[in-house]
Amino acid sequence: MITMKNIAPKVLGGLFGLYLISAGISYLLFTYVIKSPQGINPQNVAKTRGKIDASAPKTEECPINGKMFTKAEREIWEKRRPLTVMIENHEESRPQSGLSSADVIYEAIAEGGITRFMGVFYCGASAEEVMLGPVRSARTYFLDMASEYADYPLYAHVGGANRDGPADALQQIINYGWDGYNDLNQFSIGFPTFRRDYERLGRTVATEHTMYSTTDKLWDVASERELTNEDKKGNKWNESYTPWKFTDGKASASPQAASISFPFWAGYSQYAVKWTYDAATNTYKRDNGGVPHQDLNNDQQLDTTNVAVLFMKLRSLNDAEKHMLYTTTGTGNALVFNNGDVVKGTWSKKDRISRTIIKDSGGREIPFVRGPIWIEILDPATTVSY
Repeated sequence: MITMKNIAPKVLGGLFGLYLISAGISYLLFTYVIKSPQGINPQNVAKTRGKIDASAPKTEECPINGKMFTKAEREIWEKRRPLTVMIENHEESRPQSGLSSADVIYEAIAEGGITRFMGVFYCGASAEEVMLGPVRSARTYFLDMASEYADYPLYAHVGGANRDGPADALQQIINYGWDGYNDLNQFSIGFPTFRRDYERLGRTVATEHTMYSTTDKLWDVASERELTNEDKKGNKWNESYTPWKFTDGKASASPQAASISFPFWAGYSQYAVKWTYDAATNTYKRDNGGVPHQDLNNDQQLDTTNVAVLFMKLRSLNDAEKHMLYTTTGTGNALVFNNGDVVKGTWSKKDRISRTIIKDSGGREIPFVRGPIWIEILDPATTVSY
C-alpha cells in the first residue's frame, strides 16, 4: 500500500539529488563556460603556473616597470589588468605583506604624519598568489595615481575618506564610474575575498590593522565582473596606457647617491625613510623608522631598483580625521635615483587620467632601470639628503 509516509523519503531524496546535480551544472557552467573565454579561471592559472621555470629565458618585458620575465608568466599577466592595493604603514601594521611583489609602489602621507602605500601588482604577482595587507582605506590622490594604469584600474581598499569636500575619495570613486565595477571595496565584497587575521603579526594589534586579501582573490572578483585585460565593451586596458621608458642597469663604480634619506613629517621619525645602495645587486635597500623594512611574506628586506621622488604641494584640511591633499597635476621638481646615481628633473601630469612623466633639465624623459619602482611623494619643503 502506497502512503505519504512511504513517498516522503523518496521525494526528499529525489529533490536533494536534483539539487546536487543543478549545483554541479552551475559550477561547471560558471567555471568552464563563463570564465573560460577570458582564460583566467583558477584552473587555467594553476596550469600555467605549473609551466613556470625560474631558469627559463626571461624574454618578456613587463609594461609596468620594464623588468624581464618568462613567457609562462606573461601568459598569466596578459589576461589581467593592473591591480592597485592600499596597504598601510602604521607602526602597528609592520611588517606588511606583499610589498616585495609589487611592480610599482607609491608612498604618501595618509593623515597627520602617517604614510600609506599603494602597490601596483601585475607582472611580479604572476608566478604565485601573493598575500596582501594590512589593506586600508582610499585617499583621493592615490586615485589619481591609480588612474594612470587603465580607464578602469582595479583599486582595492577598505572604505575611505568620505567627508564632504575635496578629500571625499568614496564619492570620487562613484563620480569616476568605478563603484561596483573596478572598485574593490571590502565594504561591498567582504569574506572570503577579504578576511581579518588577528594573529598574522604574532602579536595583538587593533582591528584596523588586520585586514588581508590576496592577488588571486581580487583578480577573481574582477573576472566575475567581466573585467580582465578587457572591459565589458572589449576595450583592452592598455589601449590608452602610456608606459615609462626603460633601460638596462649598470651599477656605478663610484656612486654619487649611495644613501638617500628624508622625513615625511617633522617629529615623526618612525616614518622617516632611508635607502642604502647595494652595488652587488644594483638595488636600494629600505629602512623605515630606523630599522630594515621587511616583507612578512618572505622575511626579506624591501628593496627597489629605482627611487623616484616627486615633490608635490601638500596641504592639510584641518579636519577631525587630519586628511591631507597633494597637488598631483601640473608640474614640480623630481629626483630619480638608480645605478647608485641621481638625475634631477621635473614631473608633469596634465589631469587625473594622464601619465606622470619625469624629464631631465634638457626636456628628455628620464628612463627607469628595469625593475621595481618606488615613488616617494614629498612636500616641496622636505629636504632629501644623498
